[in-house]
Amino acid sequence: MKELMIEATPENVDKAIEFVDEMLEEYDCPVKIQMAIDVAVDELFSNIAHYAYNPDKGFATVRVDVVKDPLAVEITFVDNGVPYDPLKKTDPDTTLSIEDRDIGGLGILIVKKTMDHINYEYKDGKNILTIKKNF
Repeated sequence: MKELMIEATPENVDKAIEFVDEMLEEYDCPVKIQMAIDVAVDELFSNIAHYAYNPDKGFATVRVDVVKDPLAVEITFVDNGVPYDPLKKTDPDTTLSIEDRDIGGLGILIVKKTMDHINYEYKDGKNILTIKKNF
């Protein structure tokens, strides 16, 4: 497992993605899967950067672990921000027109649809969100 702790700011989204990609490349992750993972990392880290500490600033930890049987990557995001479970938010109704839809929620919906597993817990004053994608 590898771990990166960085300030949770929008400017650091690319650093989080690069960190995850380095690990994926070590295991010859298929490009299509890597792209889906990159979208998920972008969405989840961006949410932490924009909402976890607002208006203050704080740090986030990104952990990457490659597991076998089946070969998969688990990525865990940890922050000490405001407790928030994005999985409890009702998914947006994508059958409605854009004008009739509420703002927000599409990013986490994409993460739910593209990852093989997603889990949230609040433990010891920390938000802990884990995604898993099989290769």
